[in-house]
Amino acid sequence: MAKAAFQARVYGQVQGVGYRFFVEDKAFLYGVTGYVKNLPDGSVEVYAEGEREVLEQLLADLNQGPPAARVTHVEVDWKLPTGKYQEFSIAF
Repeated sequence: MAKAAFQARVYGQVQGVGYRFFVEDKAFLYGVTGYVKNLPDGSVEVYAEGEREVLEQLLADLNQGPPAARVTHVEVDWKLPTGKYQEFSIAF
């Protein structure tokens, strides 16, 4: 499998609904590295590195979110992995 990475912006009702914890749990489950963080405009940023197939599963989860979230759309920018992150975390 090929390693890949993406940076995504998630829009909708995604702050104050447990979205970051949801993403962190999914990333741990899939074994990917990177971060998730709230942005000042109300969106959430996700950077993830791992196997391409696993990242596509994570991306599908980002479009769904936890029960209280209402995701309107996700913008994704696929990138080459950097290996910078050793784990997945919630960034502030």
